[in-house]
Amino acid sequence: MERTANRSGSAWVSRVVVTALMLAGAARAQTPTGTLEDPVIDSAMTEAEAFEGLRAGCPPEVREAQRLFDVVYYGFDGKVHKGQMVAHKDLVDDIRYAFTVALKEKFPIRSAIPVSHPKFRKDGLWDDDLSMEADNSSCFNYRPITGGGRISNHGYGRAIDLNTRENPYVKGQKVLPPGSQYDPKAPGTLTREHPVTQAFVSRGWTWAGDWKAPSPTDYQHFEKPLPKN
Repeated sequence: MERTANRSGSAWVSRVVVTALMLAGAARAQTPTGTLEDPVIDSAMTEAEAFEGLRAGCPPEVREAQRLFDVVYYGFDGKVHKGQMVAHKDLVDDIRYAFTVALKEKFPIRSAIPVSHPKFRKDGLWDDDLSMEADNSSCFNYRPITGGGRISNHGYGRAIDLNTRENPYVKGQKVLPPGSQYDPKAPGTLTREHPVTQAFVSRGWTWAGDWKAPSPTDYQHFEKPLPKN
């Protein structure tokens, strides 16, 4: 009787060990390695999720011109990540080109998640401040310009903000996001000569880090508005 109990106990222990090993193996298999072949996923929103909660008043033609697409980038953790952008259909190739340059240069990007994500909502609206505070990179957001009334170029999917904490918006004593500081030598920081900046500029984009007073110096911001008639 005692032997039978021991054998049964041993069999039970063996099953537990095998199950634990299988679960551990499955967990390892599900954990991204952070390589090009197996990137860390920062954003995997559906089309419906990416546009859910869009601000009322956005013209249908503006919404219909936007595209949700993947971008791959080098993270601050030294791993390859995959996120998403929403931008005007005419600018998708430009943005992908700049991200390709950023990856090649190992220029770290914190995250690329559409501003429509629930964690960037305030009172049900897409909130640029929350996105900036998270050091998130994004494009489309139908909203007014900071401190103004007209619709931003982000509102047409024709602007992008990169690494907002490393590349803040500065106007006089106002710095956004609060507590951020521009240090050209810090990882993830844009400068006029940086290959990522040059990648955008070479495609006809303007870098707002070149803007002078009374305009803000907006180090995170690139835009390519439609030509004025």
